[in-house]
Amino acid sequence: MRLLFVTSEIFPLIKTGGLADVSGALPAALTATGVDVQILLPAYRGILAQCDSPQHLGSLQAFHDIRCDIYQTTLPGTRIPLLLIDDLALYDRYGGPYNHPIYGDWQDNPLRFGLLSKVAAMLSVPNMLQSWLPDIVHCNDWQTGLAPYYLKQMGSMAKSVFSIHNLAFQGNFHADWRYRLTLNEEDFQPAGYEFYGHLSFMKAGLYYADALSTVSPTYAREIQTEHFGFGFQGLLQHRAHDLTGILNGIDTDVWNPSTDPYLPNNYDEKTLASKKNVKKALQVELGLQPLASAPLLGVVSRLTHQKGLDMLVEIAHELLATGCQLAVLGSGEPALEQEYLALMQQYPGQVSVTIGYNEPLSHRIMAGTDIFVMPSRFEPCGLNQMYGLRYGTIPVVANTGGLADSVQGGVVPDKGLLPTNMTGLVMPENNPWTLLVTLRQALQIYANSRQWKQLQKQAMQRDVSWKTSAQHYLEMYQKLLNV
Repeated sequence: MRLLFVTSEIFPLIKTGGLADVSGALPAALTATGVDVQILLPAYRGILAQCDSPQHLGSLQAFHDIRCDIYQTTLPGTRIPLLLIDDLALYDRYGGPYNHPIYGDWQDNPLRFGLLSKVAAMLSVPNMLQSWLPDIVHCNDWQTGLAPYYLKQMGSMAKSVFSIHNLAFQGNFHADWRYRLTLNEEDFQPAGYEFYGHLSFMKAGLYYADALSTVSPTYAREIQTEHFGFGFQGLLQHRAHDLTGILNGIDTDVWNPSTDPYLPNNYDEKTLASKKNVKKALQVELGLQPLASAPLLGVVSRLTHQKGLDMLVEIAHELLATGCQLAVLGSGEPALEQEYLALMQQYPGQVSVTIGYNEPLSHRIMAGTDIFVMPSRFEPCGLNQMYGLRYGTIPVVANTGGLADSVQGGVVPDKGLLPTNMTGLVMPENNPWTLLVTLRQALQIYANSRQWKQLQKQAMQRDVSWKTSAQHYLEMYQKLLNV
Protein backbone atom coordinates (compact mmCIF):
# COMPACT_ATOMS: atom_id res chain seq x y z
CA MET A 1 0.00 0.00 0.00
CA ARG A 2 1.43 3.36 -1.08
CA LEU A 3 0.46 6.38 1.04
CA LEU A 4 1.14 10.09 0.47
CA PHE A 5 0.90 11.86 3.84
CA VAL A 6 0.26 15.58 3.34
CA THR A 7 0.84 18.01 6.21
CA SER A 8 1.62 21.67 6.89
CA GLU A 9 3.97 20.95 9.81
CA ILE A 10 6.05 18.06 11.09
CA PHE A 11 8.34 17.39 14.05
CA PRO A 12 11.32 17.87 14.19
CA LEU A 13 11.40 20.32 11.25
CA ILE A 14 8.54 22.75 11.95
CA LYS A 15 6.09 22.72 14.85
CA THR A 16 3.31 24.93 16.19
CA GLY A 17 1.24 22.24 17.91
CA GLY A 18 0.08 18.64 18.08
CA LEU A 19 -0.30 18.24 14.30
CA ALA A 20 3.50 18.34 13.99
CA ASP A 21 3.90 15.58 16.57
CA VAL A 22 1.30 13.41 14.85
CA SER A 23 2.87 14.02 11.43
CA GLY A 24 6.28 13.09 12.76
CA ALA A 25 5.18 9.87 14.47
CA LEU A 26 2.24 8.36 12.55
CA PRO A 27 4.10 7.84 9.23
CA ALA A 28 6.86 5.99 11.09
CA ALA A 29 4.30 3.77 12.84
CA LEU A 30 2.57 3.07 9.51
CA THR A 31 5.91 2.23 7.90
CA ALA A 32 6.43 -0.36 10.63
CA THR A 33 3.18 -2.06 9.53
CA GLY A 34 4.45 -2.35 5.95
CA VAL A 35 2.85 0.76 4.41
CA ASP A 36 5.02 2.51 1.78
CA VAL A 37 4.84 6.13 2.96
CA GLN A 38 5.97 9.41 1.44
CA ILE A 39 5.42 12.75 3.21
CA LEU A 40 4.67 16.08 1.49
CA LEU A 41 5.50 19.38 3.24
CA PRO A 42 6.13 23.01 2.23
CA ALA A 43 9.81 23.98 2.37
CA TYR A 44 9.54 26.80 4.89
CA ARG A 45 12.62 28.94 5.60
CA GLY A 46 15.56 26.84 6.78
CA ILE A 47 13.97 23.43 6.26
CA LEU A 48 16.05 22.36 3.25
CA ALA A 49 19.17 23.18 5.25
CA GLN A 50 18.01 20.90 8.07
CA CYS A 51 17.61 17.91 5.74
CA ASP A 52 20.19 15.44 4.50
CA SER A 53 21.25 15.94 0.84
CA PRO A 54 17.94 17.10 -0.70
CA GLN A 55 17.64 15.91 -4.30
CA HIS A 56 15.95 18.17 -6.85
CA LEU A 57 13.31 16.03 -8.59
CA GLY A 58 12.09 18.75 -10.94
CA SER A 59 9.37 21.36 -11.04
CA LEU A 60 5.58 21.48 -11.37
CA GLN A 61 3.37 24.12 -12.99
CA ALA A 62 0.77 24.08 -10.26
CA PHE A 63 -1.11 27.24 -11.28
CA HIS A 64 -0.78 29.40 -14.38
CA ASP A 65 1.55 31.83 -12.57
CA ILE A 66 3.22 29.47 -10.09
CA ARG A 67 5.88 26.92 -10.91
CA CYS A 68 7.44 25.29 -7.84
CA ASP A 69 10.45 23.04 -7.32
CA ILE A 70 10.13 19.64 -5.65
CA TYR A 71 12.95 18.21 -3.56
CA GLN A 72 13.23 14.74 -2.08
CA THR A 73 15.08 13.88 1.11
CA THR A 74 14.25 11.85 4.22
CA LEU A 75 12.55 12.91 7.43
CA PRO A 76 15.39 13.44 9.95
CA GLY A 77 15.87 10.41 12.17
CA THR A 78 14.02 8.10 9.74
CA ARG A 79 14.30 6.59 6.27
CA ILE A 80 10.87 7.89 5.25
CA PRO A 81 10.95 9.84 1.97
CA LEU A 82 10.10 13.51 2.46
CA LEU A 83 8.99 15.64 -0.49
CA LEU A 84 9.43 19.40 -0.07
CA ILE A 85 7.66 22.10 -2.10
CA ASP A 86 10.13 24.91 -2.65
CA ASP A 87 8.69 28.29 -3.62
CA LEU A 88 10.74 31.15 -2.21
CA ALA A 89 8.02 33.77 -2.61
CA LEU A 90 5.44 31.72 -0.71
CA TYR A 91 7.38 29.80 1.95
CA ASP A 92 10.78 31.41 2.58
CA ARG A 93 9.55 33.88 5.20
CA TYR A 94 10.45 35.05 8.67
CA GLY A 95 7.87 33.95 11.24
CA GLY A 96 5.62 30.94 11.66
CA PRO A 97 4.19 28.69 8.96
CA TYR A 98 0.80 30.42 9.12
CA ASN A 99 1.41 33.96 10.31
CA HIS A 100 3.71 36.93 10.55
CA PRO A 101 5.17 37.33 14.06
CA ILE A 102 3.44 40.71 14.46
CA TYR A 103 0.78 41.23 11.81
CA GLY A 104 -1.17 37.97 12.05
CA ASP A 105 -2.10 35.46 9.35
CA TRP A 106 -0.31 35.70 6.02
CA GLN A 107 -2.79 37.30 3.63
CA ASP A 108 -1.92 34.83 0.86
CA ASN A 109 -2.45 31.70 2.97
CA PRO A 110 -5.11 30.49 0.50
CA LEU A 111 -2.44 30.41 -2.19
CA ARG A 112 0.27 28.96 0.05
CA PHE A 113 -1.86 26.04 1.15
CA GLY A 114 -3.80 25.80 -2.08
CA LEU A 115 -0.39 25.05 -3.60
CA LEU A 116 0.26 22.33 -1.02
CA SER A 117 -3.10 20.74 -1.88
CA LYS A 118 -2.59 21.06 -5.65
CA VAL A 119 0.89 19.52 -5.57
CA ALA A 120 -0.47 16.59 -3.54
CA ALA A 121 -2.97 15.93 -6.32
CA MET A 122 -0.37 16.40 -9.09
CA LEU A 123 1.88 13.81 -7.43
CA SER A 124 -1.07 11.41 -7.38
CA VAL A 125 -1.44 11.24 -11.16
CA PRO A 126 1.26 10.20 -13.66
CA ASN A 127 3.96 12.88 -13.64
CA MET A 128 7.52 13.48 -14.79
CA LEU A 129 9.02 13.59 -11.28
CA GLN A 130 8.65 10.01 -10.07
CA SER A 131 6.96 6.75 -11.04
CA TRP A 132 5.72 6.22 -7.45
CA LEU A 133 1.99 6.92 -7.26
CA PRO A 134 -0.05 6.70 -4.05
CA ASP A 135 -3.05 4.46 -3.49
CA ILE A 136 -4.17 6.83 -0.73
CA VAL A 137 -3.58 10.52 -0.08
CA HIS A 138 -3.90 11.26 3.66
CA CYS A 139 -4.65 14.96 4.24
CA ASN A 140 -4.47 16.74 7.58
CA ASP A 141 -6.49 19.77 8.70
CA TRP A 142 -7.70 22.73 6.66
CA GLN A 143 -4.31 23.49 5.10
CA THR A 144 -4.70 20.34 2.95
CA GLY A 145 -8.47 20.52 2.55
CA LEU A 146 -8.46 21.28 -1.18
CA ALA A 147 -6.41 18.16 -2.00
CA PRO A 148 -9.44 15.79 -2.12
CA TYR A 149 -11.16 18.29 -4.43
CA TYR A 150 -8.15 18.53 -6.77
CA LEU A 151 -7.84 14.73 -6.80
CA LYS A 152 -11.35 14.45 -8.19
CA GLN A 153 -10.86 17.42 -10.51
CA MET A 154 -7.75 15.77 -12.00
CA GLY A 155 -9.27 12.28 -12.19
CA SER A 156 -6.75 10.69 -9.83
CA MET A 157 -7.22 7.00 -9.04
CA ALA A 158 -5.99 7.58 -5.47
CA LYS A 159 -8.45 7.54 -2.58
CA SER A 160 -8.38 10.41 -0.10
CA VAL A 161 -8.57 10.51 3.68
CA PHE A 162 -9.11 13.84 5.42
CA SER A 163 -8.16 13.99 9.12
CA ILE A 164 -9.69 16.65 11.37
CA HIS A 165 -7.25 17.65 14.09
CA ASN A 166 -9.21 20.73 15.19
CA LEU A 167 -12.51 21.72 13.56
CA ALA A 168 -12.31 25.23 15.02
CA PHE A 169 -9.61 26.20 12.50
CA GLN A 170 -11.34 26.07 9.14
CA GLY A 171 -9.44 28.00 6.47
CA ASN A 172 -12.38 30.16 5.34
CA PHE A 173 -11.43 32.84 2.78
CA HIS A 174 -12.97 35.36 0.38
CA ALA A 175 -14.84 33.66 -2.42
CA ASP A 176 -12.70 35.35 -5.10
CA TRP A 177 -9.78 33.06 -4.23
CA ARG A 178 -11.56 30.28 -6.15
CA TYR A 179 -10.43 31.84 -9.44
CA ARG A 180 -6.74 32.02 -8.51
CA LEU A 181 -6.92 28.45 -7.21
CA THR A 182 -8.62 27.18 -10.40
CA LEU A 183 -11.66 25.76 -8.59
CA ASN A 184 -14.70 24.99 -10.72
CA GLU A 185 -17.34 27.69 -10.46
CA GLU A 186 -20.23 25.23 -10.38
CA ASP A 187 -18.85 23.68 -7.19
CA PHE A 188 -19.13 26.97 -5.29
CA GLN A 189 -22.35 25.90 -3.56
CA PRO A 190 -23.46 24.15 -0.33
CA ALA A 191 -22.97 20.80 -2.09
CA GLY A 192 -19.34 21.77 -2.69
CA TYR A 193 -16.61 23.95 -1.19
CA GLU A 194 -18.80 26.98 -0.34
CA PHE A 195 -19.45 27.76 3.33
CA TYR A 196 -21.64 30.77 4.17
CA GLY A 197 -20.45 32.67 1.12
CA HIS A 198 -16.77 31.84 1.65
CA LEU A 199 -14.35 29.43 0.07
CA SER A 200 -13.68 26.93 2.85
CA PHE A 201 -10.69 24.58 2.80
CA MET A 202 -12.20 22.62 5.70
CA LYS A 203 -15.53 22.27 3.91
CA ALA A 204 -13.78 20.99 0.76
CA GLY A 205 -11.97 18.32 2.79
CA LEU A 206 -15.11 17.25 4.62
CA TYR A 207 -17.22 17.17 1.45
CA TYR A 208 -14.88 15.66 -1.15
CA ALA A 209 -12.67 13.21 0.79
CA ASP A 210 -13.48 9.52 0.37
CA ALA A 211 -13.08 8.92 4.10
CA LEU A 212 -12.92 11.17 7.15
CA SER A 213 -11.09 10.61 10.40
CA THR A 214 -10.54 12.54 13.56
CA VAL A 215 -8.20 12.14 16.47
CA SER A 216 -10.37 10.50 19.12
CA PRO A 217 -13.62 8.50 19.24
CA THR A 218 -15.29 10.97 21.62
CA TYR A 219 -14.40 13.95 19.41
CA ALA A 220 -15.88 12.10 16.40
CA ARG A 221 -19.20 12.06 18.26
CA GLU A 222 -18.87 15.61 19.64
CA ILE A 223 -18.33 17.28 16.25
CA GLN A 224 -21.68 15.97 15.06
CA THR A 225 -23.38 18.22 17.64
CA GLU A 226 -24.14 21.93 17.41
CA HIS A 227 -21.92 22.74 20.39
CA PHE A 228 -18.74 21.28 18.85
CA GLY A 229 -19.57 21.21 15.13
CA PHE A 230 -18.71 24.87 14.33
CA GLY A 231 -21.34 24.92 11.58
CA PHE A 232 -20.30 21.60 10.03
CA GLN A 233 -22.40 19.33 12.26
CA GLY A 234 -25.04 18.72 9.55
CA LEU A 235 -22.46 17.66 6.97
CA LEU A 236 -20.68 15.48 9.54
CA GLN A 237 -23.95 13.82 10.54
CA HIS A 238 -24.61 13.17 6.85
CA ARG A 239 -21.14 11.62 6.49
CA ALA A 240 -21.16 9.80 9.83
CA HIS A 241 -20.74 6.41 8.11
CA ASP A 242 -17.48 7.72 6.55
CA LEU A 243 -16.12 9.20 9.82
CA THR A 244 -13.76 7.25 12.09
CA GLY A 245 -12.40 8.43 15.44
CA ILE A 246 -8.89 7.10 16.11
CA LEU A 247 -7.10 8.19 19.27
CA ASN A 248 -3.64 9.60 18.62
CA GLY A 249 -0.60 7.98 20.12
CA ILE A 250 2.70 9.62 21.04
CA ASP A 251 6.25 8.98 19.95
CA THR A 252 7.45 6.87 22.86
CA ASP A 253 11.07 7.17 21.73
CA VAL A 254 11.02 10.97 21.87
CA TRP A 255 8.87 11.03 25.01
CA ASN A 256 10.62 8.49 27.22
CA PRO A 257 11.66 9.44 30.78
CA SER A 258 14.28 6.68 30.86
CA THR A 259 16.21 8.10 27.86
CA ASP A 260 15.06 11.73 27.51
CA PRO A 261 18.21 13.79 26.83
CA TYR A 262 16.60 17.00 28.13
CA LEU A 263 16.37 15.68 31.70
CA PRO A 264 19.10 16.00 34.35
CA ASN A 265 18.15 12.52 35.60
CA ASN A 266 16.38 9.69 33.80
CA TYR A 267 13.89 7.37 35.44
CA ASP A 268 11.20 4.80 34.79
CA GLU A 269 8.38 3.27 36.82
CA LYS A 270 10.88 1.15 38.77
CA THR A 271 13.11 4.12 39.62
CA LEU A 272 10.46 6.75 40.32
CA ALA A 273 12.52 8.15 43.18
CA SER A 274 14.78 9.80 40.57
CA LYS A 275 11.81 11.88 39.40
CA LYS A 276 12.27 13.93 42.59
CA ASN A 277 15.72 14.99 41.37
CA VAL A 278 14.20 16.21 38.09
CA LYS A 279 11.62 18.16 40.09
CA LYS A 280 14.23 19.85 42.26
CA ALA A 281 16.34 20.81 39.23
CA LEU A 282 13.25 22.25 37.53
CA GLN A 283 12.35 24.27 40.62
CA VAL A 284 15.86 25.75 40.66
CA GLU A 285 15.79 26.42 36.89
CA LEU A 286 12.45 28.25 37.12
CA GLY A 287 13.21 30.20 40.28
CA LEU A 288 10.76 28.25 42.44
CA GLN A 289 11.49 27.37 46.04
CA PRO A 290 13.15 23.93 45.93
CA LEU A 291 10.67 22.30 48.31
CA ALA A 292 10.33 18.55 47.74
CA SER A 293 7.08 18.46 49.72
CA ALA A 294 5.31 21.18 47.69
CA PRO A 295 3.13 19.68 44.93
CA LEU A 296 4.26 21.15 41.60
CA LEU A 297 1.56 21.69 38.96
CA GLY A 298 2.47 22.04 35.29
CA VAL A 299 0.93 23.63 32.20
CA VAL A 300 2.38 23.42 28.68
CA SER A 301 -0.19 24.85 26.33
CA ARG A 302 -1.51 27.57 24.11
CA LEU A 303 -2.86 30.15 26.55
CA THR A 304 -6.38 30.39 25.13
CA HIS A 305 -10.03 30.21 26.11
CA GLN A 306 -10.29 26.84 24.32
CA LYS A 307 -7.68 25.36 26.64
CA GLY A 308 -9.68 26.51 29.71
CA LEU A 309 -6.67 28.25 31.20
CA ASP A 310 -8.70 31.34 32.08
CA MET A 311 -10.42 29.05 34.62
CA LEU A 312 -7.08 28.16 36.17
CA VAL A 313 -6.25 31.86 36.63
CA GLU A 314 -9.65 32.41 38.22
CA ILE A 315 -9.03 29.80 40.95
CA ALA A 316 -5.28 30.40 41.27
CA HIS A 317 -5.42 32.26 44.60
CA GLU A 318 -7.45 29.52 46.32
CA LEU A 319 -5.23 26.85 44.76
CA LEU A 320 -1.92 28.47 45.67
CA ALA A 321 -3.14 28.99 49.24
CA THR A 322 -2.75 25.20 49.66
CA GLY A 323 1.03 25.61 49.28
CA CYS A 324 1.35 24.08 45.83
CA GLN A 325 3.53 25.54 43.06
CA LEU A 326 2.74 26.25 39.41
CA ALA A 327 4.98 26.12 36.30
CA VAL A 328 3.49 27.46 33.06
CA LEU A 329 4.97 27.37 29.55
CA GLY A 330 3.06 28.69 26.56
CA SER A 331 1.79 31.65 24.59
CA GLY A 332 -1.53 32.76 23.19
CA GLU A 333 -4.09 35.44 23.95
CA PRO A 334 -2.21 38.58 25.11
CA ALA A 335 -4.66 39.32 27.94
CA LEU A 336 -4.28 35.79 29.33
CA GLU A 337 -0.50 35.96 29.03
CA GLN A 338 -0.57 39.16 31.11
CA GLU A 339 -2.77 37.55 33.77
CA TYR A 340 -0.30 34.71 34.19
CA LEU A 341 2.69 37.07 34.28
CA ALA A 342 0.90 39.12 36.96
CA LEU A 343 0.32 35.92 38.92
CA MET A 344 4.06 35.17 38.84
CA GLN A 345 4.82 38.66 40.17
CA GLN A 346 2.28 38.21 42.95
CA TYR A 347 3.64 34.79 43.97
CA PRO A 348 7.44 34.91 43.58
CA GLY A 349 9.08 31.56 44.21
CA GLN A 350 5.70 29.82 43.93
CA VAL A 351 4.65 30.55 40.31
CA SER A 352 6.82 30.46 37.19
CA VAL A 353 5.54 31.61 33.78
CA THR A 354 7.56 31.29 30.57
CA ILE A 355 5.95 32.89 27.52
CA GLY A 356 6.90 31.23 24.23
CA TYR A 357 7.77 27.81 22.85
CA ASN A 358 10.66 25.81 24.28
CA GLU A 359 10.85 22.10 23.45
CA PRO A 360 13.58 21.15 25.99
CA LEU A 361 11.77 23.01 28.80
CA SER A 362 8.48 21.34 27.86
CA HIS A 363 10.14 17.96 28.47
CA ARG A 364 11.51 19.09 31.84
CA ILE A 365 8.14 20.47 32.94
CA MET A 366 6.49 17.23 31.87
CA ALA A 367 8.98 15.20 33.91
CA GLY A 368 9.58 17.54 36.85
CA THR A 369 6.01 18.42 37.78
CA ASP A 370 3.72 16.20 39.84
CA ILE A 371 0.35 17.12 38.31
CA PHE A 372 -0.42 18.24 34.75
CA VAL A 373 -3.44 20.53 34.27
CA MET A 374 -5.58 20.37 31.07
CA PRO A 375 -9.08 21.83 31.64
CA SER A 376 -9.83 22.29 27.91
CA ARG A 377 -13.32 23.36 26.89
CA PHE A 378 -12.85 21.09 23.89
CA GLU A 379 -9.86 18.98 22.97
CA PRO A 380 -9.95 16.88 19.78
CA CYS A 381 -7.25 14.59 21.17
CA GLY A 382 -4.53 16.31 23.13
CA LEU A 383 -1.06 14.84 23.50
CA ASN A 384 0.23 16.48 26.68
CA GLN A 385 -2.01 14.38 28.91
CA MET A 386 -0.43 11.29 27.31
CA TYR A 387 3.05 12.71 27.85
CA GLY A 388 1.99 13.13 31.48
CA LEU A 389 0.92 9.48 31.72
CA ARG A 390 4.23 8.40 30.21
CA TYR A 391 6.24 10.50 32.69
CA GLY A 392 4.25 9.63 35.82
CA THR A 393 2.94 13.19 35.99
CA ILE A 394 -0.72 12.78 36.82
CA PRO A 395 -3.11 14.54 34.39
CA VAL A 396 -6.13 16.47 35.64
CA VAL A 397 -8.33 16.86 32.57
CA ALA A 398 -11.75 17.93 31.34
CA ASN A 399 -14.25 15.27 30.29
CA THR A 400 -14.07 15.99 26.56
CA GLY A 401 -12.62 14.61 23.33
CA GLY A 402 -9.36 12.72 23.54
CA LEU A 403 -8.90 13.70 27.19
CA ALA A 404 -11.90 11.54 28.08
CA ASP A 405 -10.61 8.70 25.88
CA SER A 406 -7.05 8.63 27.23
CA VAL A 407 -7.36 9.39 30.96
CA GLN A 408 -9.33 7.11 33.26
CA GLY A 409 -10.67 8.68 36.45
CA GLY A 410 -12.21 6.88 39.39
CA VAL A 411 -13.76 7.15 42.83
CA VAL A 412 -11.01 7.89 45.35
CA PRO A 413 -11.25 6.12 48.73
CA ASP A 414 -10.07 7.97 51.85
CA LYS A 415 -7.71 5.12 52.63
CA GLY A 416 -6.45 2.03 50.88
CA LEU A 417 -5.72 1.46 47.22
CA LEU A 418 -7.13 3.38 44.26
CA PRO A 419 -9.13 1.67 41.47
CA THR A 420 -6.68 -0.40 39.43
CA ASN A 421 -7.72 1.22 36.13
CA MET A 422 -7.36 4.81 37.35
CA THR A 423 -4.66 6.88 35.60
CA GLY A 424 -5.64 10.47 36.42
CA LEU A 425 -8.50 12.73 37.46
CA VAL A 426 -11.36 13.80 35.18
CA MET A 427 -13.50 16.87 35.87
CA PRO A 428 -17.19 15.86 35.84
CA GLU A 429 -18.16 19.37 34.68
CA ASN A 430 -16.21 22.14 32.99
CA ASN A 431 -16.18 25.23 35.20
CA PRO A 432 -13.70 26.92 37.57
CA TRP A 433 -15.26 25.52 40.75
CA THR A 434 -15.12 21.93 39.46
CA LEU A 435 -11.52 22.45 38.37
CA LEU A 436 -10.63 23.60 41.90
CA VAL A 437 -12.42 20.66 43.52
CA THR A 438 -10.73 18.17 41.16
CA LEU A 439 -7.27 19.67 41.74
CA ARG A 440 -7.83 19.54 45.51
CA GLN A 441 -8.69 15.87 45.12
CA ALA A 442 -5.43 15.33 43.23
CA LEU A 443 -3.54 17.10 46.01
CA GLN A 444 -5.27 14.87 48.54
CA ILE A 445 -4.01 11.77 46.72
CA TYR A 446 -0.54 13.35 46.48
CA ALA A 447 -0.50 13.64 50.27
CA ASN A 448 -1.02 9.87 50.53
CA SER A 449 2.33 8.58 49.28
CA ARG A 450 1.07 5.01 48.86
CA GLN A 451 -1.87 6.05 46.69
CA TRP A 452 0.25 8.52 44.73
CA LYS A 453 2.91 5.96 43.85
CA GLN A 454 0.20 3.50 42.80
CA LEU A 455 -1.40 6.13 40.56
CA GLN A 456 1.93 7.06 38.99
CA LYS A 457 2.73 3.44 38.16
CA GLN A 458 -0.73 2.81 36.70
CA ALA A 459 -0.37 5.92 34.54
CA MET A 460 3.08 4.90 33.29
CA GLN A 461 1.87 1.41 32.40
CA ARG A 462 -0.84 2.67 30.05
CA ASP A 463 -0.07 2.03 26.38
CA VAL A 464 0.11 5.47 24.70
CA SER A 465 2.23 4.39 21.71
CA TRP A 466 1.23 4.71 18.07
CA LYS A 467 1.22 0.94 17.57
CA THR A 468 -2.49 0.39 18.25
CA SER A 469 -3.54 3.63 16.55
CA ALA A 470 -1.52 2.85 13.42
CA GLN A 471 -3.29 -0.50 13.18
CA HIS A 472 -6.65 1.30 13.23
CA TYR A 473 -5.49 3.63 10.42
CA LEU A 474 -4.32 0.61 8.42
CA GLU A 475 -7.75 -1.00 8.81
CA MET A 476 -9.40 2.23 7.61
CA TYR A 477 -7.12 2.36 4.55
CA GLN A 478 -7.80 -1.30 3.76
CA LYS A 479 -11.55 -0.74 3.99
CA LEU A 480 -11.24 2.24 1.66
CA LEU A 481 -9.32 0.19 -0.90
CA ASN A 482 -11.53 -2.88 -0.38
CA VAL A 483 -8.44 -4.92 0.50
